Amino acid sequence: MAPKRWRRLVGATVAAALALWAASPGVAGAPVTIGGPFTLRAPDGTTVTDQTYRGKWLLVYFGYTFCPNTCPTALMDISLVLARLGGEANALKPLFITVDPQRDTPEVLRQYTESFDPRILALSGGPQQIAAVAQAYGVYYAPHQIGPSAEDYLIDHSSYIYLMDPFGSFARGFDADTPPDRIAQAVRELMRQATGGSAPGDRGAW
Repeated sequence: MAPKRWRRLVGATVAAALALWAASPGVAGAPVTIGGPFTLRAPDGTTVTDQTYRGKWLLVYFGYTFCPNTCPTALMDISLVLARLGGEANALKPLFITVDPQRDTPEVLRQYTESFDPRILALSGGPQQIAAVAQAYGVYYAPHQIGPSAEDYLIDHSSYIYLMDPFGSFARGFDADTPPDRIAQAVRELMRQATGGSAPGDRGAW
């Protein structure tokens, strides 16, 4: 399938999932096919899975450290969301999953995410692991050469931020143009709906 056609297909899948969420009440909304099991690696070498974060809300973003614009903007927005949430951010774990495991070494990833906010955790893995988690989230990514060296490439990729609830279910998606204040407001509202109107910290950990 041609890259442009595949990108349109992925975008349509995510958009349809977001529409299903918006049309349905509750935190998780209607059943959608975004998210699922994964096995990845943290910068310290620890193996993590989706089960590692049960009990936490997740903000999941796919990108890479050599990204010239969309990734720095998205991570800055996520850092602003955490700031807006204040103490309620303790119930939230932001994950940055690289789609460029070849160049994004553990140390590169650690330094990159910490430059935005130390609470953002970078995850990597082998090419097959990255492909599997990207497929689970409906993420499009494709490298293209910009120079003669094997290292001279950029990666086209989708730029949604996914909110997953403490049970690992898709709760809501945000596109790259969503202001951080709106994301923070939506995350806070969903968290409080799930705890009966109180801040997540008021009832202890999930």
